[in-house]
Amino acid sequence: MIRGFLSMYSPAFPKTLVYMLQSTEYQVADYLRWFWRTTNFSKVTRRRTLDYTKPARLLLAAVRSGILVQLLIGLCLIFIGLRSDNQYLCIAGSAIIILYPIVWAHLITVPLVLGRVFISRPAENKLIAASTEIFAKHPGKKIAVAGSYGKTTMKELLATVLSEGLTVAATPANKNVSISHAYFARKLTGSEDVLVIEYGEGAPGDVARFAKITQPTHAIITGLAPAHLDKYLTLDAAGRDIMSVADYLKNQQVFINDESPELKSFIKDEHERFNAAGVLGWKVRNIKLSLKGTSFDLCKGKRAIALQSGLVGRHQIGFLSLVATLGLQLGQTTEQIQAGIAKTKPFEHRMQPYQLGGAWIIDDTYNGNLEGLRAGTALLAELPASRKIYVTPGLVDQGDQAERVHVEAGQLIAVAQPDIVVLMQNSVTKFIQTGLAKAGFDGEVRIEVDPLEFYTNLNLLVAAGDLVLMQNDWTDNYA
Repeated sequence: MIRGFLSMYSPAFPKTLVYMLQSTEYQVADYLRWFWRTTNFSKVTRRRTLDYTKPARLLLAAVRSGILVQLLIGLCLIFIGLRSDNQYLCIAGSAIIILYPIVWAHLITVPLVLGRVFISRPAENKLIAASTEIFAKHPGKKIAVAGSYGKTTMKELLATVLSEGLTVAATPANKNVSISHAYFARKLTGSEDVLVIEYGEGAPGDVARFAKITQPTHAIITGLAPAHLDKYLTLDAAGRDIMSVADYLKNQQVFINDESPELKSFIKDEHERFNAAGVLGWKVRNIKLSLKGTSFDLCKGKRAIALQSGLVGRHQIGFLSLVATLGLQLGQTTEQIQAGIAKTKPFEHRMQPYQLGGAWIIDDTYNGNLEGLRAGTALLAELPASRKIYVTPGLVDQGDQAERVHVEAGQLIAVAQPDIVVLMQNSVTKFIQTGLAKAGFDGEVRIEVDPLEFYTNLNLLVAAGDLVLMQNDWTDNYA
């Protein structure tokens, strides 16, 4: 307790504050919640370090300067109080010195709030208004991609495959909010055949607003799972928000992943379903899975298309099938689709396999939802290995569903029957252990208190023939 209190007076405290702001993407409310639940500021920076961007450097300089000024004021008041025998000045000076960590932990947010209200937000609103007109006038097909998971994968698949013979533009990385869409719109030439626009969902009303701005002609709903429940409060609320893009399209040209159990209640007769069995009348046959990729045939009547992808996992087949059949709808040839699918490969930290000391590692640490965990554990169960190891810290943003979700996660892990389960010590570890016990898991369970050290020394754990699945990430702003 005392060590935690004293950590606020460490010379590293200003750097910790800026790191906390940066880690919460300069969201003041999230930063303040993190600040007030932290009991030891010397242990905040564990998984990452401060990225010295220009805003970070400016904030750090401002906080350090402000603290120095506050300390000098406090010392001056104490000095004057002692010289004049004024105890009140001494008390005021002491309070100013003692309270400087609390004062600057909050003052650091003032330029962010003022800048957002008077500079950033008006400028962003102007850009967004201009982008609405750009999207409205664009003659190409506009495919919106929404969902709790799989959005970036679907977007990249569409961009890769449809680019064979078509001119395609897609929103970059995970830039999936209105201002990102606005910057994307500014770079469009108007000659693109297809635009692929990823929709993020952070709070109720987001997806409906994105649809109104970008005016899609098609929508793909990749899945629904507990995520951002600190903002949506219920999974049903998140589902309604995601499905608002279907409402915008009057349920026409809407494609829904019906392998996502939580989406079942939202699917209407007018929607097109896709899954590992096929889509739009095309049937999937002859599936072959390995750590080097996935192959299958798409068949319709007497026609068959053999497809080979570098993506790993049965859960990818529905996505690949939809992209291939959309390509056919948009005028691609069979050869173009085959060439495009052949170029698809795992994305960084998304079911990305690599070898380490003769062992296979599947890096799925970007994943952060229950359905992604379900797909990963199913893959772990299906692939052969001399020893299987499953690693996770758990899932963030689960709100009041955290216990239920992590008990189910533990049960899913147990069903995959890994030899070793490695958990990172945090607030949900006990729930995963409960799920493992409920499912009768009798393998080894290890609890790691230092995730960075564990991942750095992973080579010491694995041996030739091992298969290690690492899922999820747990950033420093979650306890």
